[in-house]
Amino acid sequence: MPPPYRAAVIGLGRMGSTFDDEIERGGSIFLPYCHAPSYHAAPGVELVAGADIHGEQRHIFGERWGLGAGTLYEDYRDMLAAEQLDLVSICTTARMRSQIVQDVARAGVKAIWAEKPLSLTLAEADAMIEVCREHAVALAVNCARRWNPHFSEARRLIDSGELGDLLQITVYAECGLSHNGSHAIDTIRFLAGGDIEWVFGELESDEVALSEGDPRGNGYLAFDNGVRAYLRSTPCGAASWDVDVIGTEGRIRSVSNGMEIEYWKLCAGGPRNQRIAARFPFPLPARMQGMGLTIVSDLIGAAEEGRQPLCSGEDGRAALETALALRESHRRGGIKVRLPLEDRSLGILSSEIGQDGVPARVRRVQAAAAPR
Repeated sequence: MPPPYRAAVIGLGRMGSTFDDEIERGGSIFLPYCHAPSYHAAPGVELVAGADIHGEQRHIFGERWGLGAGTLYEDYRDMLAAEQLDLVSICTTARMRSQIVQDVARAGVKAIWAEKPLSLTLAEADAMIEVCREHAVALAVNCARRWNPHFSEARRLIDSGELGDLLQITVYAECGLSHNGSHAIDTIRFLAGGDIEWVFGELESDEVALSEGDPRGNGYLAFDNGVRAYLRSTPCGAASWDVDVIGTEGRIRSVSNGMEIEYWKLCAGGPRNQRIAARFPFPLPARMQGMGLTIVSDLIGAAEEGRQPLCSGEDGRAALETALALRESHRRGGIKVRLPLEDRSLGILSSEIGQDGVPARVRRVQAAAAPR
């Protein structure tokens, strides 16, 4: 047996450690999901260290995962110097993510599992990807629906031809285009199976489009393989986090963030004996593995085999670039904007950095305790 992979987490808050405690029912998330619980449960992996500038975060992390004070660091650079690490998760605010990813890649690790959005600007994303490439470090971005069994099975059905020729994908997801929009855009790209050539975009207002903030918006996406897609991230009413995939022979629809999966295929019958869509059981796996375990396994495989993870740094950059292209389309009067974008200084201040001086876990505890 090879020695265990030594794993560490930078940023010991919600996604780094405690997010799984918030999940009380099924849907699009299968546990373990976030970083520390996944390393703790993964075979052949040992969670050995963590780093966070907030002392309370370090204390909670150490108590929860059985790590002593000597393996918990205020400065992640001290951790990189002291520990021999194979896998490192980066769950800090996106404001700091680009520099940390580059430092970790230069420290000799095998693989990095970074939170989304990958970065605030395209230039930052370019630098992260280049440094990881130079040092042969596998970089995965946590747009986690690629590792979700529902969407993995949908992709398998598409690849096997069960839906015929893929025509259109529609995603309804009220969110900022950078923060949780990373999930929505990456889900479209994963299911479409191609690269986006151009977009039309409409943001929630002209004022928002001119700002550097994290806008909600709607978009039309044209892929190089002929697939077309619609994204609605403005208010979605009763269709929040719905995904609709339509082919010439079938259709898959994920409802209410994965609470129900519909699978339709054209069959003989119907008026004048024309074919009609009939609903079939969606073929789910016999066992639902925790998504974090799937991610860790893929991350190790990518590092050992010299391949890209299922959601790579390039995929994370493409999600940000698509969001920026939608904003640029609105800014320029609703014109067609082609990818890639020439101006690499463009960026979006992801909504999750707005209060990043206080950990998200602490903000949630404070909000729950506030009088109503």
